[in-house]
Amino acid sequence: MSTIDTTPSVPDTGPPRQDRAQYGLAALLAVVGAFTVYDASTLEVGFADPVGPRLFPYVVGAALLVLAVLLVVATARGDVAEPEGGEDVDLSAKPDWVTVTKLVGVIVFVIATVSWLGWAISGAALFAASAWCLGSRTPWRDGLVGLVLAVASWYAFYVGLGIPLTPGVLDGVL
Repeated sequence: MSTIDTTPSVPDTGPPRQDRAQYGLAALLAVVGAFTVYDASTLEVGFADPVGPRLFPYVVGAALLVLAVLLVVATARGDVAEPEGGEDVDLSAKPDWVTVTKLVGVIVFVIATVSWLGWAISGAALFAASAWCLGSRTPWRDGLVGLVLAVASWYAFYVGLGIPLTPGVLDGVL
């Protein structure tokens, strides 16, 4: 009968490895969190609203500050992010700058035309053109789906949230 040694062998690798970029990310989180808390403290709030509009920014700012501290502690302990394994991504492939340029052009078009055309038309164009840039070959379906999504989101904002998005040329129709 043979015996098997079950004691784990842990190689002595010295001090924990640290990723200094994580400290930069923690600093960025801390700055954004501190600014969010400060900015929330400068909001003007009426006396009749006990919760007010400051609650959400306070919660977000505090969460960012806590995450910054936790990231510093984790980095100091040697925790390092695991690199992407590339299961379904070809890590050796070059970026497709043509597609990125097309998408930037679509976004610039929407920014330039949303006040004139309105959200319903610009949003439909945004969806359909983005789908085309990413490889869709069914422009009629993309346009129809984009129009339905844009009009539904326009009504969701206008009726559901009370935030009027610009109707543009469809003023009086929507």
